[in-house]
Amino acid sequence: MRVPLATYRLQLARHLTLDDATALLPYLQALGVSDCYTSPFFETSSQDSHGYDVNDHNAIRGEIGGESAFRRFAEGLRRLDMGLLIDLVPNHMGIAGNRNARWLEVLESGAASPSAIYFDIDWAPVKVELKDKVLLPILGDHYGTVLDSGQLTLTLADGGFCVRYYETVLPIAPRTWSRILGLGLADLQARLGAEHPDLLELKSLISWFTTIPPRSEADAELAGARRREVTLGRKRLAALLDQAPVIREFVEANVRALNGTPGDPRSFDALDALLDEQAYRVAFWRVAGEEINYRRFFDINELAAIRMEVPEVFAETHRLVFRLVSEGVVTGLRVDHPDGLYAPAEYFQRLQRGCARALGRDDDFYVVAEKILAPGEHLPEGWPTAGTTGYEFLNLVNGVFVDRAQARALEQVYARMIKVRPPFSDVVYECKRLIMETSMAAELNMLSHRLNRISEKHRSSRDFTLASLTTALREIIAAFPVYRTYVGDPPLSPAPPDDRDREYIARAVAHAKRRTPTLNASVYDWVHDVLTLCFPDWASDQDCAERVDFVRSFQQITGPVTAKGYEDTVLYRFNRLVSLNEVGGDPSRFGTALGEFHAENVERRRRSPHALSATATHDTKRGEDVRTRINVLSEIPAEWRARVAAWQRLNRKHRTAVDGQPTPGANTEYLVYQTLVGAWPIDVERFRAYLAKAVREAKVHTSWINPNARYDEAIAKFAEAILDPGRSAAFLDDFVPFQARVAHFGALSSLGQTLIKLTAPGVP
Repeated sequence: MRVPLATYRLQLARHLTLDDATALLPYLQALGVSDCYTSPFFETSSQDSHGYDVNDHNAIRGEIGGESAFRRFAEGLRRLDMGLLIDLVPNHMGIAGNRNARWLEVLESGAASPSAIYFDIDWAPVKVELKDKVLLPILGDHYGTVLDSGQLTLTLADGGFCVRYYETVLPIAPRTWSRILGLGLADLQARLGAEHPDLLELKSLISWFTTIPPRSEADAELAGARRREVTLGRKRLAALLDQAPVIREFVEANVRALNGTPGDPRSFDALDALLDEQAYRVAFWRVAGEEINYRRFFDINELAAIRMEVPEVFAETHRLVFRLVSEGVVTGLRVDHPDGLYAPAEYFQRLQRGCARALGRDDDFYVVAEKILAPGEHLPEGWPTAGTTGYEFLNLVNGVFVDRAQARALEQVYARMIKVRPPFSDVVYECKRLIMETSMAAELNMLSHRLNRISEKHRSSRDFTLASLTTALREIIAAFPVYRTYVGDPPLSPAPPDDRDREYIARAVAHAKRRTPTLNASVYDWVHDVLTLCFPDWASDQDCAERVDFVRSFQQITGPVTAKGYEDTVLYRFNRLVSLNEVGGDPSRFGTALGEFHAENVERRRRSPHALSATATHDTKRGEDVRTRINVLSEIPAEWRARVAAWQRLNRKHRTAVDGQPTPGANTEYLVYQTLVGAWPIDVERFRAYLAKAVREAKVHTSWINPNARYDEAIAKFAEAILDPGRSAAFLDDFVPFQARVAHFGALSSLGQTLIKLTAPGVP
């Protein structure tokens, strides 16, 4: 196995193309970098993308140079004897922007599409009206309002039909084209005569499309015939429209009629009926949280999860990767978000086997997993990887530069500042519950109904109500101590949970019981047995398989709830010392004791000596230098308290009353000053944008889903005012020298952190 000596990550985009990266290689080599570590470079669903919305795993993005530029990049690496660690995204695909051919095929043909196996879609969801349909929450208002205002428009293009909603283009299933082609057919016949050859061809096509096997047809032979008939029918229609102007004019007139007239709601009835026959249902974007029926990356509607556990899906999405491995161009793999996979261990095993076949040898390939470990947690033993991408190392080494002796003093500063200081565990619990009640309510709803069906299988559990099971699941997930467990993985030989996973589940169930004493404990006991695969004596093989499948789906949801509830909510609410508010960190633990630091490095040397040692990534909340500056505040709590109190008085005049409350409130203002200490100098636009994100992520006074315009405006005005020398001279005169002194010591800490990264076990 080739192990990198040191890596450097390149975020490829329009501003840094593959040719730009090639030009940087000599400089990176001179720094001591042995391997370039690139963001995903596959084709994406959006322009100027971060790379994680892949829509074609087997093509290199033209936006960054395409195949030819990649070859020049590979040759540059070869000449300098440098390796290439690439970022894989196996959990999801980008579906926005009409660029994902597989997703469009599913929207046209539904479950009968060959691409349907790629996506994790519930074709028989809780809402019966969505049976055999995909919910598309893409509208800016309620469906009826959007339709009746003419924003959904039927279009004739390329010998077929689609419906447009601004930049979004959705296919119209050929089986339903007869609704369009047959409109006003009697009048056309009266004009042309019953035996006109163009009319006869049109009638033949109407019959052709009407008799295409329906999208619900599961028979493989009929499904294949359906695809052939659709292809031939498209060609015939395109030829007819090209050769017969009178037919084209007729069809275009029908399209205009179906598009209706704003102000006349009845004129949109036919278009409404046409849309109702499609394999999708367009809806107001706010519907997604409660009714979406395809699994997403977290709660992002534009990123649809894929079923990497299906062998065909794995093989097709890794063709290019294995080719590049076989050519010796790619020497390492970074796997994004493996916790979203149905069976992560199986995925890593397949990945290693594929690399071994590509190279013609049996030794392990260098693979690291973007797995976020809770304090004290380790990678599952069954994962054939070199370790993680390094979040646990980041938090460990960052904690060394926090003065643990001042924990109580800084806690007092924070408590005095915000007045009400709930226990950190309560903040985490409430935020995870909030996510399950809002943006991920649909996922909880789906799980609850599946669990309810399992409970109905036997008299011993059939009296557990849907409401009680929903409560139990919500409380257990809210109390989950880690991102996920790995019960039943790998799926080819599902086994009971190991001691570690059994403990995590038991802790979550115990905490949930304490939180909800009014719910009968027998419900929790039964759910515990389901989650730990304690099969009852009466269970058939099918019953056991259903429980295993449920547990795997449950495990795919606990991670996203934790990510959205903890990373993207808690870490913007709990502001005691925000340098500790990092992915994989626990800000309630004040720093790292030196004994703990050394013990963890000994363990790291034993378990994963070749894991990445990160101090910053593209996903961290703050840069490494910003963190080390803020860490310095832990060494001077008394002075910090005095400074903050003075700045509050000086800046009181810049606050705005919103709903009777001065804005920003104390907790947000405390974040403001820590951010300025860490990031100074900072321009107003960037500072304002950061605060807008922070307060919306916190979801206390405003949010992305329900923005509070007056609150958002008050935050922006405060940011602008305190950075304006004309309005805040006294504040800046006091702040700037203080920040400069902090930055000096922060720089020393940053150098120390870098030295540790270069010498500790792992790959920097």
